[in-house]
Amino acid sequence: MTKNLKISLALVAVVLAVVGALLVGNRTQDVSAEAPATNGGSAGTPSGTASVLVRPDSHRLSTAKDGKVTVVEFLDLECESCRAAFPDVERLREEYKGRVTFVIRYFPIPSHRNAELAARTVEAAARQGRVEAMYKKMYETQESWGDQQVSHEETFRGFARELGLDMKKFEADWKDPATAERVEKDRRDGIALGVQGTPTFFVNGNRPQIGSLADFRAAIDAELAK
Repeated sequence: MTKNLKISLALVAVVLAVVGALLVGNRTQDVSAEAPATNGGSAGTPSGTASVLVRPDSHRLSTAKDGKVTVVEFLDLECESCRAAFPDVERLREEYKGRVTFVIRYFPIPSHRNAELAARTVEAAARQGRVEAMYKKMYETQESWGDQQVSHEETFRGFARELGLDMKKFEADWKDPATAERVEKDRRDGIALGVQGTPTFFVNGNRPQIGSLADFRAAIDAELAK
């Protein structure tokens, strides 16, 4: 092999290494592409610290007295995969009532026109003690407003009326910059934990591979058995 050929091959190797690193970096930062897998499309089971996974103001849909097992879901209310997972989550909440804590965290995907607005709607409802009712309302009606490039502000305002919320307070909370920051804080935590798509589930800080309801049960049962 000539000296010039060796130099050329070395340069090619360096270029390929740089390109590969850039591709990995872009994939890590691109959280706008919704992953098709049930658990955010992520492989492996990375752990997140408890303080980041569940904040003091995180919304608990169900609470276990012993606190032994906690399931955290990073969700996008406009995400079709999240809506598909919603009935299974509700079923598991019923099956493990009193034994497992279920927590929801906002993770609106930027490419979804109404995802952030929907999250703020749920958060504004939470300030009147109706987080679960509005969360359910969003998934039960998603087909009528999701995947559209027009604002559904009036649609969500109608949901607030249907739930009997104090509309003056709702409007103020809905448009309060602190509400938007609360939603963004959840999203930042998700990014810090490696969330790249929705829904992404953590069970006691681990991110199991969940492809079915049986997989989900197995992950929970394994933690309960410890």
